Order: sequence, then C-alpha cells, then structure tokens
Amino acid sequence: MISRTPLGLTSRIMIGMVLGILLGSLIKFIIGDESDYFISFGLFDLAIKGFFVDGLFHIGGAVFVASLKMLVVPLVFVSLVCGTCSLSDPKKLGRLGGKSIGLYLITTAIAITVAITLALLIAPGEGVPIPADAAFDNKQAPTLVQVIINMFPTNPISAMASGNMLQVIVFALLFGISMALSGDAGKRLANVFEDLNTVILKLVTILMNLAPIGVFCLMAKLFTTIELDMIARLAKYFFVVVLALLIHGLINYSLLLKLLANLNPLIFLMKMKDAALFAFSTSSSSATMPITLETATKKLGANNSVASFTVPLGATINMDGTAIMQGVATVFIAQVFSVDLTLSDYLMVILTATLASVGTAGVPGVGLIMLAMVLNQVGLPVEGIAIIIGVDRLLDMTRTAVNITGDCMVTCIVAKSEGEFDQKIFDDLNAAKDLEEIHFKK
Repeated sequence: MISRTPLGLTSRIMIGMVLGILLGSLIKFIIGDESDYFISFGLFDLAIKGFFVDGLFHIGGAVFVASLKMLVVPLVFVSLVCGTCSLSDPKKLGRLGGKSIGLYLITTAIAITVAITLALLIAPGEGVPIPADAAFDNKQAPTLVQVIINMFPTNPISAMASGNMLQVIVFALLFGISMALSGDAGKRLANVFEDLNTVILKLVTILMNLAPIGVFCLMAKLFTTIELDMIARLAKYFFVVVLALLIHGLINYSLLLKLLANLNPLIFLMKMKDAALFAFSTSSSSATMPITLETATKKLGANNSVASFTVPLGATINMDGTAIMQGVATVFIAQVFSVDLTLSDYLMVILTATLASVGTAGVPGVGLIMLAMVLNQVGLPVEGIAIIIGVDRLLDMTRTAVNITGDCMVTCIVAKSEGEFDQKIFDDLNAAKDLEEIHFKK
C-alpha cells in the first residue's frame, strides 16, 4: 500500500488561494459583464451573487479575519507582559526600543529610496491621461506630538476594546515591569500569564488549520470585484510597485539580515512563507500578528521577551510596503500632472514618509493618509490619489506581506544582538512543524 504524506499548511493555503482566485474569476466572468458574452440569465446571476459572493464567501472570509483580530489584543498583552516581567535588566527595554525603532525607520527610508529610483528609471506616469473626475477626500492625519500623547491610555480596558495597539503596548510594558518588581506576588501572577500564553498560542494553531478555508473565501470574494481593465490601464505603475516590493522584501531584507545578524536569508525566507500568505490574504498586519509572533518565536528562534515587543511595534509603525507605494505614487502623479520635482523634493519625500510611518500609526486608511501628507509636502495635487485607488487593493495585499517580513527580520536582528536568539531553532527547517497539528487528548 502506498502511504501518502499529508500536505503541509503552506501547501493547503496555496491550494485554497489558487482555487479561490479561479472560482472568483469564473464568477466575475459570469456575472460581471455577462452582456458581453452571452444573454443574461437574470435570476441565475442574482442567485450566484447572493448565495456565494455575498453569502458563503463573504461570511467565511469575514469570520476568518474577525477570528484572527480576536486574538490580537489578548496575545499581544499576555505575551508582552510575559516577556517584560522576565527581563532581569530594566534598561534592556530602552535598548530594545531604540534598536527596533531605529531599524524600522532605516528600512522604511531604504524602501522609499528604492521605490523612487525605480519609478524615475521606468517612468510609469508618462502618457497616462489625467481623469476629468479625479477627486480624493483628504483626511487630516494627527501630528507626531498628538500621537506621542495618545500612546498613553487613560483607560486601558477601553484601549483593548478599541484595538489601540500603541496604548496596549505601553500598558503591557508598565504592567510587566510592575510584576517584575513585585516579588513573590509578581512571580505567582507570572505563572498565570505563562499558562494563558500557552493556551492562546494553541488557539492560534487552531485558526491556522482553518486558514485554507478562510483564504479560499477571501480570494473568491475579492476576485469577483477586481477590475482587470483598470490594472491593464495602470500596468506600468502596478509593475513598478510590485518590482520595488520584491526587491525590498527579497534582496534588501536578506542583505540586512546577513550583514547585521549573520543569518542565512534563504532559511529566513522559507520560514516566512506561511505568515506571508496570511498577510497577503488578509491585507492586515494587525490581523496577521498572531501568526507573525508565532513565526518569530517558534520558527525563527527569537526569544519571546524580544519578539513580544518588536512584532506588535512593527505591526503598528513599520510601513515599508506603504512607503514603497508612496514613493512610486509620488513620481507617478508628478509625471501624470507634468510636474518636475527637484532633488530636494525627493529628499523631502523620503524624510516625510519615513517620519510619517510613526506619526500616523493606528490611523484607518493610513497608506492614503500618509500619501496625501507626502503630496502636500512637495506641492502635488492630492486628487492624483484617485487615479491609483482602483489597483490599490491587490497592491495592498503584497505590501502587507512585505511589512510582516520586515517585522520578523528586525526581530531576528534585535534578538541576535541581545543574545536572545536560538540558532538551533533557526537552522532547523522543521522547527514548529508539530505545532501546526492539533491533537485532542483522550
């Protein structure tokens, strides 16, 4: 008898993604522009859209994303408290913060520099007509001063309920430090938090095994709405953004990982597959955070005391993928409106986008708000954003995968520099494979 090896999680997610894309595209063909292909069946098309697209696919995808988001606050709070209360040196928090924020800002500056350089070389905006109805609702972003003030919660329960991650991080750090200074009482409470952390990570494993179904539903619904003709009209812009994302995610991160931590980039990228697929399908660094944190600790070997700090912080302020979009979009819009930007303008774009990655943390629609800030800074019309919105959904998925890869890369570098890194786990290609399986005890 031939024994068959069960498919791994990555393979199952890929199968779910491909099947979802194919089915979504087929439904789009049937109900999207049916008059161009055959006589409309009316009620049949309505039934397909109502039962599958707005029914099963919408419910399945929404429940999957909601389940992931459900874990974010408890996982970050419990994991960060566990990591903080175990620190023997309180000064270590300052070093972790300085290294993490510094690396996140550096990678963001590198990302937008690469994006601007590629856009200037390829010139995606040349020959693109200005739409007559171009309009964009520009929302005001908070100042950096206001963001710093808002980091400190007046009501930590309210911060958890609203999902304000910067406030949750600050409260968890203060709570963990107080536990470390509370003697026996702190030790007893630390044991409770360690048990809670184990249970929450097991819940993450359960959701990971449901991921292929969730990803299938998300992709199937998405590809019933994507306008391929819009992508064709902005093909050069789309190509430049994707190329810049690939260069930054595969080459720049690999070089930094090798130079700063002397770690094998190929092993790192292989172990990032599952988390990257989650990020691609959800388009949310926050929703993917439970998977990112488990990848950083269980697969890459970073100690929880470091990863529990760097991963939530990265999900909040690390905007490498968004910075790449801003760089390409700025050059693209300047070319469409025939505006010549000087070298000082491009340097201002790099500086503004890098600082804005921290200044607009936690703001809904952060990518477009940051882009509006950048365009205003160099005198470009904000209405130009309306030109690229049509293709931004697919690009947003890729940007998120790059962002969480950057979170894990910075986590590995910081953990290695602090001596909180397990090289054996990193080198083991089968690390955490058993954690993907669920075994019910009798």
